[in-house]
Amino acid sequence: MHQERRAVARLVVASTLLICLLAGPASKVIMGSPLWERGFSFFDLQCRGIYDKSIFARLDRICEDCYNVFREPSLHSLCRSNCFNSEYFDGCVNVLLLEGEAKSIKDMVNYIG
Repeated sequence: MHQERRAVARLVVASTLLICLLAGPASKVIMGSPLWERGFSFFDLQCRGIYDKSIFARLDRICEDCYNVFREPSLHSLCRSNCFNSEYFDGCVNVLLLEGEAKSIKDMVNYIG
């Protein structure tokens, strides 16, 4: 079961990377800076839960680590979309081998989202 989930997560991330690469460099840049450098905040991500700086930083770090694995700026933005409640975020959790922490991570997402 875990191998199937990991395979699906890798497929989601890999297909996202392929789409982004085919879209070209214009899709990676908005107003001269990569999407992930624009500094999206808690409110920009439309989070409607309770703001907790340490939880937000932990979830953001997962997306940052995922970005560091694939070096695809749009992946960082997609990971953070819908206040970390997206299939891209779940894919990053799986790719980073954080399945053992998945319950507590999901609780954090629900708390701030």
